[in-house]
Amino acid sequence: MNADDYIGKSFLRKDAKDKVTGNAHYTADFQQNFYYASLVTSQYAHADILEVDTHEAQSMDGVLAILTGREYPIITGPIIVDRPVIAIDKVRYYGEPVAIVVADTDAHAKNAASKIKVHYKPLKVINSIEESLNPNYPVLHPYLGEYKRSVTEAEIKDVFPIPNTNIANLQKIRKGTEAFHTCDVVVENSISFTQSDHAPMETHCCYCNIQADGQVNIHSSSQGPFVIKEYISKFFDVPENKVNVTVPFVGGAYGGKTPVIIECLCYLASKAVNGRTVKLLLPRDEDMITCAVHIGLTATIRLGATKDGQLKAYHGVFYFDGGAYSDKAIVIARAAAQNCTGPYNINNVYCDSYCLYTNHTFATAYRGFGHAEMTYAVERAMDVLAKKLHMDPLKLRYINAIQQEDTTPTDTTLIGKVGNLRQCIDKLKDTLQWDNQKIIQTGKDTILTRGIACFWKSFSVPTDCVTGTVLTFMRDGSVNLICGLIDIGQGTKSALAQIVSEVLTIPYHKVHVDFAANTSSAPHDWKTAASRGMFMCGNATLRAAQQVKDELLSRASFVLRHSKEQLVMKDENIYVKTNPAIHIAFKDLVLGYSFPNGNSIMGEIIGSGTDIVNGLTPLNKNTGKGNPASQWTVAAQAVEVEINLRTYRYKIHQAYTVIDAGKIINPALAIGQVKGGMNMGLSFASREKFYRTNEGITLNDNLRTYLIIRYGEVDKYTVEFVETPGADGPYGAGGIGEHGVIGMPAALSNALSHALNIQLNTLPLTPEILWQNKEGHHDRV
Repeated sequence: MNADDYIGKSFLRKDAKDKVTGNAHYTADFQQNFYYASLVTSQYAHADILEVDTHEAQSMDGVLAILTGREYPIITGPIIVDRPVIAIDKVRYYGEPVAIVVADTDAHAKNAASKIKVHYKPLKVINSIEESLNPNYPVLHPYLGEYKRSVTEAEIKDVFPIPNTNIANLQKIRKGTEAFHTCDVVVENSISFTQSDHAPMETHCCYCNIQADGQVNIHSSSQGPFVIKEYISKFFDVPENKVNVTVPFVGGAYGGKTPVIIECLCYLASKAVNGRTVKLLLPRDEDMITCAVHIGLTATIRLGATKDGQLKAYHGVFYFDGGAYSDKAIVIARAAAQNCTGPYNINNVYCDSYCLYTNHTFATAYRGFGHAEMTYAVERAMDVLAKKLHMDPLKLRYINAIQQEDTTPTDTTLIGKVGNLRQCIDKLKDTLQWDNQKIIQTGKDTILTRGIACFWKSFSVPTDCVTGTVLTFMRDGSVNLICGLIDIGQGTKSALAQIVSEVLTIPYHKVHVDFAANTSSAPHDWKTAASRGMFMCGNATLRAAQQVKDELLSRASFVLRHSKEQLVMKDENIYVKTNPAIHIAFKDLVLGYSFPNGNSIMGEIIGSGTDIVNGLTPLNKNTGKGNPASQWTVAAQAVEVEINLRTYRYKIHQAYTVIDAGKIINPALAIGQVKGGMNMGLSFASREKFYRTNEGITLNDNLRTYLIIRYGEVDKYTVEFVETPGADGPYGAGGIGEHGVIGMPAALSNALSHALNIQLNTLPLTPEILWQNKEGHHDRV
């Protein structure tokens, strides 16, 4: 095949056959001589634990051990160390683990867990952003100022908790000056939504054993095996070389499997039964209330512009509902702040982004990592501004679109780091045949309209985020690709195989990918998050393949007695350019070269490549200045929706995305990724939320009452690309894994707001919510 026969082409993903035939094995599928763990979780959102009565449970059949927090008072956390593995003397959210039962069968474990009696003293519950900020409500972490920091991540310096409050982090952004007095038009808009769930098909599952020599072996459905390894080492005082973590196929994650939660529980459970293998598989209800969730947000955005639509001033305040413990919610608040303006060039920016403690389930990464949330606030304000200016909302976004020579809210210059938003807008306009958001009457009570939104996203990673790839060979010349990246459905490892094929000119089917990640055999990888897999692992793979190519040419030069410059690689062979009859096959070089007399030299070729983020800096506490990322992806999105003005039911006919994520390595995979994200964003926007009582009890902890969008509900998804090569990515590629989600909630809200001629600023957008807002029945919201 010729050059560029592998990059930019759609190859079948490597795991496709195993997944569609049911041969792919997930953590829960593995069967051994397991013991089983079952959790006892809090029935209160905030309470003192007076007693955990285990007497009846201990006498139940098959019970081997019962663990409580007072016996194992271990506090963990990726950045701020504030979360107990098992609640010790207090519970801070409904569903928090209070005890673990280990038994010989799953049924025995669950039966015994149901017999444990926990006596509580209920405490005042912080059930909202407003209550978290209210001085008349309790401070959930009175020792916040004394908590340890930066234990399992790089030394994260740009997290700023405020002791003696419920503020786990406050990130400030200050750029330019106060400029609203110079503006012709000023608008202000507030939005809100509560926490929701990731709802992956596979719930959390883990099993662990501890060998006689102290070796800890963990299998988990996780996005971060190396993070688990660090957690177990640092919080349980186990040498890192004694911890091995394996992650097989993962059945969806969306950020929800980045925290280390049940792995710590499994480790303690195994330790309590002399290292025997203990398995913990969470049922759906526990997965939804015990494990980390999608963050909630209340935000207010003020925009100032000239009469011709040029943005001049921005003021934003974000209050994120981080739940009972800080986890990654504190970094989500920072991520939203660093890109707080959306993809628009604004010279005067003032933003405060708070992450608050509440008595809700603690929040963590969710597809988009703060950007879908921030974008919803900004894009609603942009539509409000367009209406006040009597301007086409697409034109307003085009005028202010961020460009290469502009700077971000943190004063990072974007040359070579950002895509072309104006091209995305132009392409979307053509695809939509946009006519200034025209409303079309489709029936007696029904109308059709469209809504649009633009977004940008950069990754939020530690300043020493690193990854690596190793390439080895088999005797037939085929390649083994080994990396620590987790393929959670995004298909990245298949795209990495295309990079190897491109560099080495070998068929795609001869690049074998190890889908299971094992921390003892794979190169270190930070975690599979932040849409940096293709960007960073792609770079590492490209360097590994180039190293192999160089070594192959050097060996061929020696054997063929021609300089490297006189040689060319093609179709698993190396030829002399001027005389192709003189050549040698890869397979005769990759494991060493053997002379006709049997003498062998050189040994096997092993390629390695690595990538580390360069030039990143923390954000300043008072101004937010810094360089938090090296690549920004931009896009324009739209939805077409038909609504019944009598019943307020609506149908989403089409959803559109035009995205500039640099060079697209595998278009089919990229389109699938974006479409899946769009579907998820519309689900979040139209129906997903946790319903809680005034006492903080979650009511919809199952998929009968927690509603998600179904396949086929949206008639059509359209995805198109603008390919502006990035300066640092492999072949100019950038991140694309999370991005389909980001603008969908805003686009849907903008469409329905336009259709009903009201401002819809609360998610999810159910027909009841539309009716309440249109008819003025806000007392029922």
